[in-house]
Amino acid sequence: MKQPFRYYLLFLIPAVLCMGTLPAQAQLKGILDHVLHKKDSNQPAVSGTALPSAAAPSSTEISTGVKQALEIGLQDGIKQVSAVDGFFKNALIKVVFPPEAQRIEQTLRGIGLGSLCDKAILSFNRAAESAAKEAAPIFTQALKQMTLRDATQLLLGPDTAATSYFKRTTTAELKSKFRPVIESNLEKAGATRYWGDMMNRYNQLPLVKKVNPDLSDYVTQKAIDGLFVMVAEKEKEIRGQLGARTTPLLQKVFGYAAQQKGKE
Repeated sequence: MKQPFRYYLLFLIPAVLCMGTLPAQAQLKGILDHVLHKKDSNQPAVSGTALPSAAAPSSTEISTGVKQALEIGLQDGIKQVSAVDGFFKNALIKVVFPPEAQRIEQTLRGIGLGSLCDKAILSFNRAAESAAKEAAPIFTQALKQMTLRDATQLLLGPDTAATSYFKRTTTAELKSKFRPVIESNLEKAGATRYWGDMMNRYNQLPLVKKVNPDLSDYVTQKAIDGLFVMVAEKEKEIRGQLGARTTPLLQKVFGYAAQQKGKE
């Protein structure tokens, strides 16, 4: 039967000590260090032992890291939605008829006016794509006004905490900036005319309730909503995917946040 290494040490230690020389004792120490180190290295890790925690980022790193992540998310979101078909070919944010006008759309398509509806929908989305470009300076200003306390709360908050922060702090200004652009583009794209034609055709039908939703207000709100949907998607990527943390600072700050939440 194979004996444990301590069994052999019972005989080895007295024998070497009997030599009485310093070199021999030093040699014994070297042997013991080697054997004990080898033994420890072969032991399995104790179940439940925690891995060392990542060093906590400084308050400056947290503030800078959160702002850097937001800047990336905002830039990517704006770039994506302001491109041609950025709204129109994205099922998550495509602007369609307002809920109160969907019955109108169904009725008009049913009497052969589907092409008129399609032109209107395309023009809604083109207006939203054009307006999205106006968001950049508004977001930049909001980033500058963000406090350290804001940044810390956002870092350790839910997966879309930063997007929610921007909704709260920028929506009013976005509306004031987006609406004139939306109105101009709806007019330029012919949406106002298509919308007026559709409402007139529908309201001329017998036994229907007359409607005329505020098209500019509706498309403005949908443009803002769509922009924030895409910003939220990018925020979730940075928080949840290591590959989306494209700078050492993002890796440190959001790695720390994920560890605090028990996700890494």
